[in-house]
Amino acid sequence: MDIAVLVPCYNEGLAIAQVVRDFHAALPEAAVYVYDNNSTDDTVAVAKAAGAAVYSEPLQGKGNVVRRMFADIEADIYVMVDGDATYHAPSARMMIDRLVAENLDMVVGTRLHTDQEGAFRHGHQFGNKILTGFVAWLFGDRFRDMLSGYRVFSRRFVKSFPALAQGFETETELAVHALALRMPVAEVETPYFARPPGSVSKLRTYRDGWRILITALKLLKEERPLFFFSVLFGFLGMLSVILAVPVVVTYGETGLVPRFPTAILATGIMILAFLCLASGFILDNVKHGRREMKRLHYLQFKAPGAR
Repeated sequence: MDIAVLVPCYNEGLAIAQVVRDFHAALPEAAVYVYDNNSTDDTVAVAKAAGAAVYSEPLQGKGNVVRRMFADIEADIYVMVDGDATYHAPSARMMIDRLVAENLDMVVGTRLHTDQEGAFRHGHQFGNKILTGFVAWLFGDRFRDMLSGYRVFSRRFVKSFPALAQGFETETELAVHALALRMPVAEVETPYFARPPGSVSKLRTYRDGWRILITALKLLKEERPLFFFSVLFGFLGMLSVILAVPVVVTYGETGLVPRFPTAILATGIMILAFLCLASGFILDNVKHGRREMKRLHYLQFKAPGAR
């Protein structure tokens, strides 16, 4: 089977040579593709010198790079890894073997256990737990490290993935895509290392964490619209009742409606609440149709271990 190692890169000149060499050694039969995302250092020259095929994606953001890589590269199995030399290249063989043996669509290399000081910062660990737990509550509890940058995919996963995200929220989109289509997935523990001296993380903890949270809510609206709009219905309905109760009580006691604007507001909010509920039912039917089409497209490609 053809194996492609995909490495999204932005200013990783200090680490990319080690990544390319390590994956060439771990997977000598694989082609290594480095996709540069407007680096201002010598990432491109170093990657080429190390033996990688180097391409460029001008739209800034990891999600844009992932979209381009998945569209451009043809292979049976895809290994995606960050270009910062923090992931364990020899684990790729184990991840691929499990993908093929169990006919899986995605295997995630988790970073939950690392012995190297400073490899996985406490703030990032905490944010990862919160965001992974939030997505697990919304879509299903099948991942412990949803934001890992080390993954192995089947061809049918890659070619059915819509890749709509722009930045680091692409990992959330990858997880929800697998959960929504109920794909067979797994996680394996892999060693995780600190960046090389002088290398700086491109992840902005609060900004990117907020974008990941917003992405999860957008995907909730897309993949579970009835739940999403039912929550809005409940909130607006309760607000309407709270506003209407004093008006109704006063009317029962005096036969008058002295707070007429409040009555109009409560009525309008309740109408809006039922419009949200109706939208949820309509979009839920649309979602089923979209999911059926995605499933049919996914089934056009054979499983990794199929004969």
